[in-house]
Amino acid sequence: MTTQDSTNLITTSEGMRDVLRGAKRIAIIGIKPEDHASAPAFYVPHYLQQAGYEIVPVPVYYPDVTTILGEPVYRRLTDVPDHIDLVVIFRRPADVTGHVEEVLEKKPDAVWLQLGIRNDEAAARWAAAGIKVVQDRCSMVEHRAL
Repeated sequence: MTTQDSTNLITTSEGMRDVLRGAKRIAIIGIKPEDHASAPAFYVPHYLQQAGYEIVPVPVYYPDVTTILGEPVYRRLTDVPDHIDLVVIFRRPADVTGHVEEVLEKKPDAVWLQLGIRNDEAAARWAAAGIKVVQDRCSMVEHRAL
């Protein structure tokens, strides 16, 4: 791993704040719909929306759901029009691998793996492509710390 790659692996509170401050449009892979309001994959994106971010829902399941948080649902990250600043992922660590290529194709500024989610191989590939990566941290908790 080069020095550039490792600088894209964000581990400090300051680095996480910079990622959140730099983001305006956030795609949420693995978001859950409103009827799962008690799940982090719903209430964290809801919090981020209330904090002023534009949320782009990319649920993995729920094929009949067409909107979440009042926003149209996209089935793949690559189907989302225009630039995405940040991709927040709510998937099991092993399932993150299935999103590596679409993230590389979409090339967001940063990827955030939520608390409990870590995939060093995926993170290294994204970092090498110039994408900042946060792993195993809650975006809501870090945002509140701003």
